[in-house]
Amino acid sequence: MVKLSVVILTYNEERNIERCIRSVEDLADDLLVVDSLSTDRTREIALSLGARIIDQAFLGYKEQKNFGLDHAKYDHVLSLDADEALDEKLLEAVKKAKQSFSADGYSMNRLTNYCGKWIRHSGWYPDVKIRLFDRRKARWKGRNPHDRLEMHKGSNVVHLPGDILHYSFYSVEEHKAQIKRFTEISAKARFDEGQRSSLLKVWISPAAKFFKSYFVKLGILDGYSGWMISRYSAYATFLKYRLLLRLQQENK
Repeated sequence: MVKLSVVILTYNEERNIERCIRSVEDLADDLLVVDSLSTDRTREIALSLGARIIDQAFLGYKEQKNFGLDHAKYDHVLSLDADEALDEKLLEAVKKAKQSFSADGYSMNRLTNYCGKWIRHSGWYPDVKIRLFDRRKARWKGRNPHDRLEMHKGSNVVHLPGDILHYSFYSVEEHKAQIKRFTEISAKARFDEGQRSSLLKVWISPAAKFFKSYFVKLGILDGYSGWMISRYSAYATFLKYRLLLRLQQENK
């Protein structure tokens, strides 16, 4: 059986970390928590559950994940965020894959819980992610804060049944706070890459985003939660292009 490192990133995740670790404790031959200098009980809880902890000030989303890969004991890695956990079906699928690890990487669906409701539309599901992989054939890339795992050319990827359970936001206020933080990072990254905004993008793009999330991606079927997700997705798009336009004006 292939040895597996489970790498979990944390920062003040005391309400989530135990659930995450419990969901993978039967899989991990190496349980690594990369902690961004938490000030709550995250480290204490992780240590009590047998995790190996490395303290590392936050380097950036993809940078922090690559740091975790580099410090895993084994080449085969399951990568999770602290607010995620494996459901029973996915746990059994990963156990089976671990027996031989015949593919270079394995993708899986992610099901998100938004303020207590599981979201199956709104563009949030199935939200396919590659999270189980041979680190010698993959690297975290993308534009912060929306990192993605890229497999090397020619890699074989197999999809597993089951879901990563993602406990995203416990309240709308948390969602709004993340939007503010993420749009600032995203606008700066886009500006540095040479992308530009305009008044047309500031006003048209949010409307298009809402229409896509609520109607095309069937957010309407998620009830009130779908309405809120679509509304705040549009708001995030507005902020992103407005901040990008402001950066352009300030750097003329």
